[in-house]
Amino acid sequence: MPQQPPSNAHRFNAYRLMWVIVFFDLPTFSNEDKKLYSEFRKNLMEDGFTMFQFSMYTRPCPSRENADVHSRRVEKILPPRGKVGILTITDKQFGMMKLYQGIASVPNPEGYEQLMLF
Repeated sequence: MPQQPPSNAHRFNAYRLMWVIVFFDLPTFSNEDKKLYSEFRKNLMEDGFTMFQFSMYTRPCPSRENADVHSRRVEKILPPRGKVGILTITDKQFGMMKLYQGIASVPNPEGYEQLMLF
């Protein structure tokens, strides 16, 4: 009889690991707009998002359920003006991204390391 994989083996599947991508275009004309922009960006970083490009932040998540939690957190801090998009993709899809700087190809960002405690 074949040995069954450990029950937590699914945690490291590239189709189960998720990325939440938040991209936004917020007004910065007035001092109030600039303050709202700064607060939104600060809240994203406090929730574990890192800047991928200007106005585009990413966060790795160990599961779809965890990605949903972080998506809802972003929805709760939406600024009153501007456009915000939230995209959730698998680690496999994120790894297939092609990145360029000018016409030169650049390496994809490294995946994240997940610490598992028993």
